[in-house]
Amino acid sequence: MKQFRVDKSRCIQCGECVKDCVFGLIGMEQGYPVLPADKAAVCIECQHCMAVCKPGAISILGLYPGDSLPLEGQLPDQRQVETLIKGRRSIRRYLPDPLPAETIDQLLTITAHAPTGVNARGVEFIVVEDPGTMAAIRQETMEALQDLARRDAIPESLECFKHILPLMEQGYDPVFRGAPHLLIASAAEGVPCREADVFIALSYFELLATSAGIGTTWCGLGKWAMVDLAPQLLQSVGVPDHHDVVYLMLFGKPDVQYYRTVQRDQDANIRRLVK
Repeated sequence: MKQFRVDKSRCIQCGECVKDCVFGLIGMEQGYPVLPADKAAVCIECQHCMAVCKPGAISILGLYPGDSLPLEGQLPDQRQVETLIKGRRSIRRYLPDPLPAETIDQLLTITAHAPTGVNARGVEFIVVEDPGTMAAIRQETMEALQDLARRDAIPESLECFKHILPLMEQGYDPVFRGAPHLLIASAAEGVPCREADVFIALSYFELLATSAGIGTTWCGLGKWAMVDLAPQLLQSVGVPDHHDVVYLMLFGKPDVQYYRTVQRDQDANIRRLVK
């Protein structure tokens, strides 16, 4: 059972939970909402019924409305969100100091609220918190690229690594940018919308981190190195074999400060449909 409970002393019998149930599972009996036992198995646990109930009469999954954050008057206005979206930057200069463990935990706990297809919540995160592990990943990545270069096994489509590798051997870090932390997001083959879910989750993480003054980088070079060129590196960091969608994000305290947004053509790549 989904532990669907209605506090009849609070319920105003408005039927909003019935209207908002994704699959129409909730009905009204004797003026109050019910989730029939034979329909409970179809519930995707989105908790919309609890969230849409203004008086807080509905609890579900053993969760109670009083423990949720109220929304009224608490959401940022459009201008603030616009500035966040326009103002985030790819950070490629990081301070070496690691973030507190509790800060990372908070970021990931909140990121778990990112939407997923049919609320599958199948995205898994591997996070690198300590500098020693990050240094080991840098070293293993360089060694894997060196092996590929010796065997002339770097494909033409990724021949940029032929120029990147000498920089790595000289002590530079063009792949991981000196970031103290790495976040690896992945999803298994059976997750319905796994590719979209991974990128949505990382997008939410990036915006949340930016709002907290933490820098991020979508680590495309790391993805190519660890996923496309040397997938054995994924096993080394613990990504399950059955996970077929993986992307990486660097994060940490930025060693650079930006003072304004960039400017882009707002009509670029927009096609308006009229019938």
